[in-house]
Amino acid sequence: MRGKYRKAVFIVTYSKQERNFEYLILKRKLHWKGWEFPKGGIERFETKRRTVKREIKEETGLKILKIKKFPIKGFYNYEKELKDRPGKIGQHYQLFAVEVVKGKVSFDKKEHAGFKWMTFKKAEEKLTWGNQKKCLKIVDSWLRYN
Repeated sequence: MRGKYRKAVFIVTYSKQERNFEYLILKRKLHWKGWEFPKGGIERFETKRRTVKREIKEETGLKILKIKKFPIKGFYNYEKELKDRPGKIGQHYQLFAVEVVKGKVSFDKKEHAGFKWMTFKKAEEKLTWGNQKKCLKIVDSWLRYN
């Protein structure tokens, strides 16, 4: 398969609960089935930070408290060609962490079928893809040691 990579952001979304952190993961149903954290493509003329704000609003509806950009980038290939992304063979992403106010999550029912707040250990077990598990570990380490 030939083509280009879609520019995107991975957003490890968390809420601080007393001395612990809870992570928000979404149950994906569009393009594939499984668990992920919020992510999304960067639109034309949009900055990565603006994409993070837009995606959190669209995929969770939660209030953002803090955004942290990490120097972590990666890419992955789609398992099949996606009709709504012609010419794209995968995504190239940058990692962000976003602290939110834990509350009612409103998600796009075309893209996701549900959500869960989880501890690091449970979220790591539940996430479908290795690259997201790796990103979760990076953010969790940063939160615990900073």
